[in-house]
This record gives sequence, structure tokens and C-alpha cells, in this order.
Amino acid sequence: MSVTTVPPRGAVGPAPKNYVNVNSSIKSWLLTTDHKRVAILYLISATFLFFLGGIAAGLVRAELVTPAGDLVSAETYNKLFTMHGVLMVFFFLIPIVPAVLGNFLIPLMIGARDLAFPRLNLASWYVYMTGAVVTLIAIFTGGVDTGWTFYTPFSSVYSNSAVIMTAIGVLIVGFSSIFTGLNFIVTIHKMRAPGLTWFRLPLFVWAMYATSLIIILGTPVVAITLVLVAIERLLGVGIFNPVVGGDPLLFQHLFWFYSHPAVYLTILPAMGIISELVTCFSRKRIFGYKYIAMSSLAIAAYGFLVWGHHMFVSGQSVYASMVFSLLSFMVAVPSAIKVFNWTATLHKGSIWLATPMLYALGFLGLFLIGGLTGLFLASLAIDVHVHDTYFIVAHFHYIMVGAVVLAFLGGLHFWWPKITGRMYSEKWARLSAVVIFLGFNLTFFPQFIVGYLGMPRRYHAYAPEFQFWNILSSLGSVVLAVGYFLPLIYLLISLRTGKRAPANPWGATGLEWQIPSPPPTYNFRETPVVTGPPYNYSAVAAEEAYREARKQEGQRE
Repeated sequence: MSVTTVPPRGAVGPAPKNYVNVNSSIKSWLLTTDHKRVAILYLISATFLFFLGGIAAGLVRAELVTPAGDLVSAETYNKLFTMHGVLMVFFFLIPIVPAVLGNFLIPLMIGARDLAFPRLNLASWYVYMTGAVVTLIAIFTGGVDTGWTFYTPFSSVYSNSAVIMTAIGVLIVGFSSIFTGLNFIVTIHKMRAPGLTWFRLPLFVWAMYATSLIIILGTPVVAITLVLVAIERLLGVGIFNPVVGGDPLLFQHLFWFYSHPAVYLTILPAMGIISELVTCFSRKRIFGYKYIAMSSLAIAAYGFLVWGHHMFVSGQSVYASMVFSLLSFMVAVPSAIKVFNWTATLHKGSIWLATPMLYALGFLGLFLIGGLTGLFLASLAIDVHVHDTYFIVAHFHYIMVGAVVLAFLGGLHFWWPKITGRMYSEKWARLSAVVIFLGFNLTFFPQFIVGYLGMPRRYHAYAPEFQFWNILSSLGSVVLAVGYFLPLIYLLISLRTGKRAPANPWGATGLEWQIPSPPPTYNFRETPVVTGPPYNYSAVAAEEAYREARKQEGQRE
């Protein structure tokens, strides 16, 4: 991407005198409207909630080491996997990439000084934290045992746990996502630098734009659904309870209409990260740029058409199931376009196996397994056999956790020097990437096997013949936990002892790499003007930056 600068104008505006903000008091952070600081607040909050959800998952895996339910009671087990699911899905997986990397990078990538609505951006974090506090109060004052899906009529009538308070927490955090999505859409439409046309945008921005459309269109549906659950629970109105004239399948239609697109809320931003990493560390212009960009929009559109494949055994019409099955196969096409284009970009590239690239390659492996097993579940005959078994758990985690978390960690390592101005230990980082990849596969691949053999999900006691696979899975979870702790340790250490990062430590293209590390408060002193195509790694400046980056890497090692 060729860039020049002109005197500040338009949406970017002139840089104020306090171009660099040196105020680091707690009050300045809590009242900040700087998109970069809001992103860091989200990173701290989401990481804390991630580890709380991970503790619940560890207790679940400890229970499943033995066939008998001898560690916790059935009721406690239900509350543990619900706590794990609610915290991980609604408070980590859905917001982590948009709220952290999207917040930090979108203004930098499009040449803007900030997001369109800076105060709304800060408000979104406060709303997120309010939802988190309400949910944690519900969890630690009795818990909820419905699973993260809140299936009715159990959740709306029969459960004796804190369903309403948990639903309120999830409802509140949904508004945080809506604020963020609205901010991104307006910013991308109205605040791009001169010359930054739609087909010069970074693919990460395309992915975040498609994600924001899903957020705006889908989140109100799940919010309304949870309100209806609370109304039925409080007032006994017959909405989902068949005893008083309700329809439990109505809940599933409403819930999955949002919750299947929610899969793409997590995977689309991850795909945007991978597009950035693959092209940078292959030192090639990305293959099929326009097809990758358009496939993001196609995934967003298709995502709203396939919710019924979660209901093949729920009593819906067999003809409806056939249509949803066909659509579920079709939604794999735009995802496959991305994978084939990433592979073509890697082909004959000058591949640099830095830590972000290791995470990108790990993502490709996990996403392929998760995506191909998704085709199994799109088939009516196979889905009937493996529905509500651990096969579903494994598939879900390969996509929602394995692929998304690896992409997020790859992006975090890629932009960490830009975010903090510090470099991390490359040796420890590469080790963590390998440990996480191995630990994840050891945890979840055995679940495909035990699920196909017939072990149901959500059972705290199971038949003895399944114990071997559960022991493997629980051992893998220990390895995975170690892998997750490693980045927390060495990235924190890098804040104090890491070497100062140059403006462009990877020799990457893009506007975010044209300013100092970490970026000043208002990002650009002068308005950048984009005059060339994206990902122009054949340009002389990009090659010089790449050679300098490799030289500095050798000095660090």
C-alpha cells in the first residue's frame, strides 16, 4: 500500500497539540475515549473472564476422569458447564476480537484519528462490565444449570437456578456488542483516509464490517428471546411452555436464528486476522483479494439461513430439514474460498515462521478439521446419529475455541509490538504456539471418537468403556492450560523487559505500520493518502522493511 501525507482534513482532522497522551492515571483510563485504551480495557476484562471460564472447564474435565460422578453432584456439574459456556461464549469468544483488536486497529488501518463515536465506545465497555458483574453475581450466588443455550421449558419453568439474573447479564452484554458494531459500520463508511477505496481496505476491516452487520441484525433477536424467557418465568405466560399453550420449538428457532450467526461473529474476525498474517509472513500479495472480501459478506448473509440444522431431531418438518441441510453445505463454500486463497498465497511464498505465522498455520489445521466435521453435521443421516453427543462438543470447540483463540493469539502477537511498543521473547512464544496446538488436539480430538461411539454430552457419569478417551481429553486440557498461561507470563514480562519495538517490526504493509509503536493518542499527525493497492509486498519499501525486520530478529535471538 503506497501512502503519502497531506495537511490534516476531513474525518481524520488535525492532530491536537497533545498529540501524545502521557497521562497514565487510573482516572484517565476509566474516562478515556481513546479507542486504543478502550481496547486494552477490553483485553484485561475479557482475559480475566476467560480464565474464570477455564477454571469451570477444568473442573468439568476433572469430573470426567472417572465414569462415576464422584467429584461433584449432577446439579453442580450442570452449573459448571453452564458457567463455562456462558462466560466463554458471551463474554469472551464473541467480543474478544472485535472489542480488542477491532477497537485498536480499525481507526489505524483506515487512517482515522478515532472511531466515529468515541464516547459510545467507552460506554460499550462499561455496559460489558455491567453485564459481566450481573452474570458473575448470578453464578456465585447459586449459579444457573440450563446450559448456555437456556433451552425451554426447563429454563422458563422448571429450573430452580438463577436463570433470570443470568439472562439479564447476557442481555446487557448484547447492547455492548450492538454499540461496537454500530461504531465500526459508521467509522468504516465515513472515516476512511483519502484514496482508501473499498477494494483497498485491509481484509481485517472487511471481516469486521461483515461481523458488525451480523451483530446489528442478530443480537436484538436473542435479546428479545431472553426477555420472553424471563416473562414466561415471572408471569407464567404461555410462550414456550406447552402445558399452557406455548411452543418450545419457537424458542429454538429464535435462539438459533441468532446463535448460529454468532459462530460467524467469532470466526469472521479470526479469518480477517489470518488474511493479514498469511500475506505478511508469506511476503506475497494475497491471492484473490476481492474473493476473500466478498466471501466475508457471503458468510454473513448465509449465516442467517442455516439455523435449522441445529433442530434436525427437534421435530421440525423433514422438508425444512432438507432445505437447511442443503444451505448448510452451501455456507461452506465462502469459507472454502478463503482457505484455498490462503493456501495459494502460501504457495511459493518466502515463508517466515515467526510466532504469528505459527498461530496462523495452527488455525488452518484446526479450522479444516472443524469445518469438515461441520459438513458431517449438515448431513441429516449422520447428524441424527451424533446429535447431542461429544462429537458436537468437539466440532464446536474446533471452530469456536481452537480456530478463534489461535487466530486471536496470532493477531495479538502480530500487533503486540504496535500495541505496547515492546517485543516479546520469540522462543517462548513459539513454544507456546506449539504447546497450545498439541494440547488442543489432545483435548478435543478424542471427543470426536467418544461422541461417535455414543457418549452423550452434559452427562457427569458415563459408561466405563468411554473412560480411556475421557482420560486423554482431560490430560490434554492440562497441556492446553499450560499453553494458555505461557503467553500471559511472557507478554506481561515483555512490558517491563522487552526490547523497544520499531514502527514496523515485521516489514508489513498497511497504515498502522506507518506510525510509531505504540501509536500516539491521535494516531496520525497528518492525514495519510493511499495511492496504491493493499498488501504490495513487492514494493521496494516493503522489501527493505522486511530485511530490517529479519536482521533485528536475528539480533534478538
